[in-house]
Amino acid sequence: MAKSSKKSDFISHGLVAQNRRAGFDYQILEKFVAGIELSGTEVKSLRLGHANINDAYGEIEQDELFISNMFIAEYANRGYESHSEKRRRKLLLKRKEINDIISALSRKGYTLVALRLFFNESGRAKLEVALAQGKKNYDKRETVKERDWNRDKRRILANANH
Repeated sequence: MAKSSKKSDFISHGLVAQNRRAGFDYQILEKFVAGIELSGTEVKSLRLGHANINDAYGEIEQDELFISNMFIAEYANRGYESHSEKRRRKLLLKRKEINDIISALSRKGYTLVALRLFFNESGRAKLEVALAQGKKNYDKRETVKERDWNRDKRRILANANH
């Protein structure tokens, strides 16, 4: 039997899912906030927080942008209607933004990655996507060194003040 959910379990606005790995694996160049074309059971599942965007990426098809490999779990209390968990979902952006993204993706090494999935103040599901360029291993090592140095610097300054 499906797990029952209370009204208080639903997310009316705020963060649903986040891709923390994107900042480590990619150099983020430009961010966009896009709407997503969803079915009813997908929205209900998102309101319960059952989503994963870690492997999600953008694709172009006939001058439209789609997000692929974004996981939204099936809604437990569905009736006859359901959705495929990893289906391609259309991104809703302004035409100028779509054209900018398409021209950037045509360049070598650029990709469209999902950063955050959230509900805005009016309760609409939004996906923050970014144009990104993959980092090399030496870039990743540099990021780790910089993060460690900043942590040590804060520690040294905190001890100096006490």
